[in-house]
Amino acid sequence: MKFSIITACLNSEDTIEDTIRCVLAQTHKDIEHIIVDGKSSDGTLEVVRKYANRISKFVSEPDKGIYDAMNKGIQLASGQIIGFLNADDVYAHDSVLAEVATAFNTDHLDAVYGDIVCTRHKDISKVVRYWQTGEYKPRAFFQGWVPPHPTFFCRKCLFQKYGAFNPKYRIAGDFELMLRFIEKHGISVAYIPDTLVRMRMAGKANTIRGVIKGNAEIIDAFKVNGFRPPLDFFWRKPLLKVSQLVKRPANQETSNLYG
Repeated sequence: MKFSIITACLNSEDTIEDTIRCVLAQTHKDIEHIIVDGKSSDGTLEVVRKYANRISKFVSEPDKGIYDAMNKGIQLASGQIIGFLNADDVYAHDSVLAEVATAFNTDHLDAVYGDIVCTRHKDISKVVRYWQTGEYKPRAFFQGWVPPHPTFFCRKCLFQKYGAFNPKYRIAGDFELMLRFIEKHGISVAYIPDTLVRMRMAGKANTIRGVIKGNAEIIDAFKVNGFRPPLDFFWRKPLLKVSQLVKRPANQETSNLYG
């Protein structure tokens, strides 16, 4: 089973080496790592070039945002399974992709997902928030549930059948795509009860302005997929986050391979 891991980046010189190294460290070796850069102006390109002979495909050109960059990666992908790992995220351990491959091989699934921990930006060993996803139930999206996108792996054929990311979104494009795949089209999904990714806390979605814009995009995502946004969605979602702030994963060890 071949994986295409897509990393979209822009001015990520401080973190992208950790991301590259965690992909290279995976015990499952049938992987192509595709990096799509939005024409970085810092030292990102120099870092990527250090690993040029171990990165499958690399593009550096202006884009229309992160989801446009991810769509470019999908077009370049040749693996049966596609995953997205942002330039400031790392896999939680070196057998993540082996675990994901086992899940796909156990049953004919369309997609799998797992848990994620959010960490301090400068110290990925310090957990700020533990996002324990749990099993999907029909209409779970309407209750504020959504799988963390960096842990979401799906078959490439789904993008060909149901479409890729809508680049008009700046923050909630991943929410819209997973809502479309899982709730609208009813793809088969399975939960892996393990922490798959460590995600640094940063980005537009974590600012007040970002929260407001993200919520507006979520409302639109429901509407464009033929759903009515639930009235209680925007208080259920914060309540889920509060519980994530006090939970901790059973194993918080981080491999020193990642920086």
